Amino acid sequence: MPHNAKSTASGGLNVAVLVSIGRHPLTARTRRADQDARAVEMALTLEGASVSLLHAGQKEREHEEAIRGYLGMGIDTVSLIQQQPQADVVPALANALRTGAPQLVLTGTRAETGEASGVLPYLLAEALGWPIITGLAAVEKVEQGMATVLQALPRGKRRRLRIRLPAIATVDSSAPAARQSAFGPAKRGAFEHLDATSEIDEALAAWQVQPARKRPKRLKIVKSSSARDRFKAAAAKADGGRGQTLSDVTPEQGAEAIFKLLKEEGVLR
Repeated sequence: MPHNAKSTASGGLNVAVLVSIGRHPLTARTRRADQDARAVEMALTLEGASVSLLHAGQKEREHEEAIRGYLGMGIDTVSLIQQQPQADVVPALANALRTGAPQLVLTGTRAETGEASGVLPYLLAEALGWPIITGLAAVEKVEQGMATVLQALPRGKRRRLRIRLPAIATVDSSAPAARQSAFGPAKRGAFEHLDATSEIDEALAAWQVQPARKRPKRLKIVKSSSARDRFKAAAAKADGGRGQTLSDVTPEQGAEAIFKLLKEEGVLR
């Protein structure tokens, strides 16, 4: 396992954070993943914790530059497990976690690239035989092999739970935001390359992957049996204030305005 970000006394909490490659939603450039960065932030704020980062994937320059975003948070070393394309990373990660024997494993709820199915933490918990908690918002205390944590619930609610360690916990957007990545520490940080056998994911190899296609918007459906009510709903002014009244225009101008509206609403491509 990698070296820790904060050296602690013997017997301190050993926390491993699984990090992945993120992708900016607007520019599509690689970066640190938001939820994984929040998991790193949570680990760094645990008092007396020894923090290590682990990433399983291909050795590419673009990926290493994205991983440096985590190093810029104050991490000295990130362990990179080399894996072939379309490999199932669960066995490699499970073996690394068995070797490192952390008490707590943190990771984001869902990756921003690749399959992004969100099942990796569950598969790891099954392989290791550890309990798993989802939607982790905060770790309150750890003592005598038990962790007291807050789990995020819908509508801003929180639930206090006690889980036996070792355990895996997923962190989502309800957790505190990650600190900014500093350029200097990011460049000074080191990678520890670990070799591991790549097991091909046969199910993934059989998939056909293609870019997602934007689907047209659904128009508002008026649920009424009365023709009068349906006409009133269709003629009502839109709430967004984007309505436009056309008067004294030619049929060509009217058709052009209707065509433009349908394009904006996504009905026509």
